[in-house]
Amino acid sequence: MSMILSASVVRVRDGLPLSASTDYDQSTGMQECRKYFKMLSKKLSQLPDRCTLKTGQYNINFISSLGVSYMMLCTENYPSVLAFCFLDELQKEFITTYNMMKTNTAVRPYCFIEFDNFIQRTKQRYNNTRSLSTKMNLTDMQTEIKLRPPYQISVSELGSANGFTHLSVAEYKGAGKISAAPHQRLEPVTLPGIVSFVLSLLCGALNLIRGFHAIESLLQNEGEDFSYVIAFFLGTAACLYQCYLFVYYTGWRNAKSFLNFGLICLCNMYLYELRNLWQLFFHVTVGAFSTLQIRLRQPQGKSPDYNV
Repeated sequence: MSMILSASVVRVRDGLPLSASTDYDQSTGMQECRKYFKMLSKKLSQLPDRCTLKTGQYNINFISSLGVSYMMLCTENYPSVLAFCFLDELQKEFITTYNMMKTNTAVRPYCFIEFDNFIQRTKQRYNNTRSLSTKMNLTDMQTEIKLRPPYQISVSELGSANGFTHLSVAEYKGAGKISAAPHQRLEPVTLPGIVSFVLSLLCGALNLIRGFHAIESLLQNEGEDFSYVIAFFLGTAACLYQCYLFVYYTGWRNAKSFLNFGLICLCNMYLYELRNLWQLFFHVTVGAFSTLQIRLRQPQGKSPDYNV
């Protein structure tokens, strides 16, 4: 009999389970599939946004969007279009019920376990295909899958020593090439991230204003040191580059952010005579805070276009 057996909601960044259906089947096959669930959860950020893993008599399907992945286990003969329509419904309901701030800041497993009620209701409906009243959605999803089929993960790939590191730039049927590192999407912006971005812009503006004032002073007094002008403009460039690193993904992003923070510290050390301790503390603290936010905002898989 074709049917959905279980489903779970997992955070892409670190594989933290946010919710799951309560299943009581303790068969050997189900236990093995739960192991695959855990292995996939650790690799979600490196995988395409829509995948299928075939494990003998069972299939594991999942979609990822906005930093959250929706996974389900079904029998091998369960229709693929129904499986992804089921996941699409979970995604829409979860996005409507919980905001991104809650999912990004969750620290304990299954903190949204009450979502299991919706999973169970939807699972029962999809296991009784005669009661489904989503023919239009099924048609749309069938077209979507034909145009961009899910990536087929093999068990051998899942168990390989190198994992899925090659999938971040691999080509899979119907989707072309997955975005390489320079165009990879980052996780959704959090409130601390927005604050750090604004403060970095503020520090850059302050450095720019002081730089122009230093130029005016230099023109009026020939004895002024031109190196102060350079230090102010370097500080401006470093602050703006922090904003760039926060918004866009680049190669060696974390290393660049730490080097950039070092430049901010050096500029402020050189400008010690022109700034009081509070000003120095403000600029260095903002630089450190922005560097932390760049480090915390990690890349994620490509978000699907499921007409949400």
